[in-house]
Amino acid sequence: MDPRLHALLVCGNGLVARRDILRAVPAWTIQTARRANRLIQLLPGVYGDAALIRRANSDLPTLARVERDVARRAVLAYVDGRGALSRLTALDVWGLRRQSPEEAVYLDVPQGSGLRDRPHLLVRRRSGFVVAPPQVVIRGGLPVTRLDRTLVDSWPLLSPVDRSSLLIRAVNDRMTTPRRLAAALAEVPRMPDRGALRGLLDRLAAGCRSPLEIWGHDHVFTGPGMPRFTRQARVRVGARTIYLDMFAEAERVNIELDGATSHGDPAETRDRPPPRRPARHHRHPRRPLHPPSPHRGRGSGPPRDSGHSRPPHHFMIMC
Repeated sequence: MDPRLHALLVCGNGLVARRDILRAVPAWTIQTARRANRLIQLLPGVYGDAALIRRANSDLPTLARVERDVARRAVLAYVDGRGALSRLTALDVWGLRRQSPEEAVYLDVPQGSGLRDRPHLLVRRRSGFVVAPPQVVIRGGLPVTRLDRTLVDSWPLLSPVDRSSLLIRAVNDRMTTPRRLAAALAEVPRMPDRGALRGLLDRLAAGCRSPLEIWGHDHVFTGPGMPRFTRQARVRVGARTIYLDMFAEAERVNIELDGATSHGDPAETRDRPPPRRPARHHRHPRRPLHPPSPHRGRGSGPPRDSGHSRPPHHFMIMC
């Protein structure tokens, strides 16, 4: 390989654009390096060191045979500032979902950009899209669509199991809010399963913070005879701030909903609603709640600013 071409590859961490090559060496240098299997073309006008190939299957597109970060850098070099990583690729950059090697790179570009799909690259043209804040932010050195729009756009592409958990995790980790997600959804009037996403956002706005809480909201803690609950009630205890899942202030009852697997890695575990029936404490969900007898409940000190002399009764429902 020509030393000047090799220096360009080293400077670009294995990637180089054709325009940069032609500033340093003659055009025939590219063909010579490719015939010697030292240089590969990843996208039109974008070349890479052949040593970047990690997957030997020659039936795959070249872009799919390199590591994900290399493929993304190649795509961004190809669009040259005219697009941003989006949807499932952006979710990976945001750290919410790891993209599998089989999935293509997703890219959003403005309408009229002239860019189109390529093997292992899915391009979406958006009217009114501008590759600049607030629609695009830089994360890890890569331009990506903002998180709330990324989550909304990814909804139809995700499996039903992953959809809710990703949005709940983003809200719980304070990466976004139900209000921002609702505003992003308003930008997409037509979308598969839009009603399901709208329903989830309504429950997140109501204070539900896990699939089990959503299940309880829909099937157990509603209807005649149920007290008025405050979800995610904020309470100060000394220097600590805690949030009560479902606090009925008048009845002095707090119900904590928790999945048996919710204390592990959030990427691997999540609360899950019971498959057949509610937890044993609430086999008759329409029955009004009453404080338990002293030998069944376990109380704790009241919030300092509650003004009550009796501690609230606590239930822990785990499934």
